[in-house]
Amino acid sequence: MSLARFGVSLDEDLLKALDAFVIENGLPNRSQAIRHLVEKNLVEKKWNCNQIVAGAVVLLYNHHKKDVTNKANDIQHEYFDVILSSQHFHLNHDNCLEIIAVKGTSNKLTKLSDKLIGIKGIIHGKLVMSRTE
Repeated sequence: MSLARFGVSLDEDLLKALDAFVIENGLPNRSQAIRHLVEKNLVEKKWNCNQIVAGAVVLLYNHHKKDVTNKANDIQHEYFDVILSSQHFHLNHDNCLEIIAVKGTSNKLTKLSDKLIGIKGIIHGKLVMSRTE
């Protein structure tokens, strides 16, 4: 990976917004913030282009809720071709955290996560995706 250095001109309001972004995200400097934003933009374009991405579906749920685990397992079996692995954690007597590692087209991963997150009894769910190359 080569490093290119170049000057960038920003109007004062945009520069203030960039500085606020640096602080809010705990980044060391403006350059890191710009790298982060460019990378995020590239990943999101890949999502929209339905290219191969990798990521994780994170689910938090109460395992005592009726059929949450069975429904989640059934959905995961439908999408076996994009699921790489899953981990299940017992957070306390009631709540579980499940992390499902995935790789496939962004559309298919989004459909999988929407189905899982939409299960009645899921407290919180999120899909995180990143480009693979």
